[in-house]
Amino acid sequence: MSSRRDFMGMALGGFAALGGIAALYAAKRTWDPLPSVKAGGFTTIDLSAAKENELAVEKWRGKPIFILKKNASMPKSDRDVVVGGNHYLVVIGSCTHLGCIPAYLPGDLMFKCACHGGEFNTAGVNTFGPPPRPLDIPPFKISGTSLVLGESGPEYEKMLAAGLTQSV
Repeated sequence: MSSRRDFMGMALGGFAALGGIAALYAAKRTWDPLPSVKAGGFTTIDLSAAKENELAVEKWRGKPIFILKKNASMPKSDRDVVVGGNHYLVVIGSCTHLGCIPAYLPGDLMFKCACHGGEFNTAGVNTFGPPPRPLDIPPFKISGTSLVLGESGPEYEKMLAAGLTQSV
């Protein structure tokens, strides 16, 4: 009889412990910031894993951020972000005409907006169609091989002074 009572006590204790752990996990989740709040702050992107001519899309403040590591055949631009000797295109992936998201065509080395046919080169500069200006560059700071979006570093300030960033 005591072995059955011991088993029932241990089973009840085990279920109570699992319930307590689940309650603590749920409480911890309520303390974590929402993804929308995290996206509103700084976003750090490690560029060391980027591949040439392959578009990476990140999210910052609810906007898509296009990051393209340029290869040797792509023209360099004053709008490029240079990290460790590599040139990157870092722009907000929203067409400056009506806000559609352009697609990257790696074979043609350009971005094409499906809404009204706007085209941008690998520097983010509008080359055809209705977009009135180049793709916008988000505020950034270079930290080693990482890019911190949402913080203005000296490289971004230099682009801003030269009028290369447009409005954010």
